[in-house]
Amino acid sequence: MGAEALIAAAQALDALGYMPSKSGNLSLRTPGGFLITPSGIPYAALTPDDLVECALDGAVLAGRHRPSSEWRLHADIYAARPEAQALVHTHSPHATALSCARRSIPPFHYMVAMAGGDDIPCGGYATFGTAELAQAAVAAIAGRRACLLANHGVLAIGATLAGADALAREVENLAREYLLLLAAGLPPVLLTPEEMVAVKAQFRGYGRPA
Repeated sequence: MGAEALIAAAQALDALGYMPSKSGNLSLRTPGGFLITPSGIPYAALTPDDLVECALDGAVLAGRHRPSSEWRLHADIYAARPEAQALVHTHSPHATALSCARRSIPPFHYMVAMAGGDDIPCGGYATFGTAELAQAAVAAIAGRRACLLANHGVLAIGATLAGADALAREVENLAREYLLLLAAGLPPVLLTPEEMVAVKAQFRGYGRPA
């Protein structure tokens, strides 16, 4: 079931234009490491046999393809964040545009708190596929569930694949809204730290049964 869900999520994000030119990658934690999308295969053509299971040191445990070039990023996030069960990395257009300006998303809207803090930070730049990028990603997402990667894209983690997927989509939505404000020349009115504390308190009970 996990493999089919991973493929369905990747294909849906690709159809939205969030994974251009086979970019981005998704993974699920497994008992031995993580299951990740492969390198260089169009998402529309993926089958469960194309996915790759890796140990946290990058050793391939199962699969006939090379794992995504960003496997180190996934491995280091899973090692640093034991609560993370899924990771979604996209190159969605508006969030990626912000990342190329190396701008974080400030608390202009209360949904920023969905990522776990008062902003959605933008991490430092490093070449894709490198250990340096993995380290930058771990630092950027510390204390958060989502971040931007400078000149690169979006990273979102979750306790479930559906949660990580929804968060990656919301980061793109927030980035689009923020860019619309900036393009109109309207300075966003940011929520105060006290207002964000109240928002996060509301989120703790959001969506739970009464």
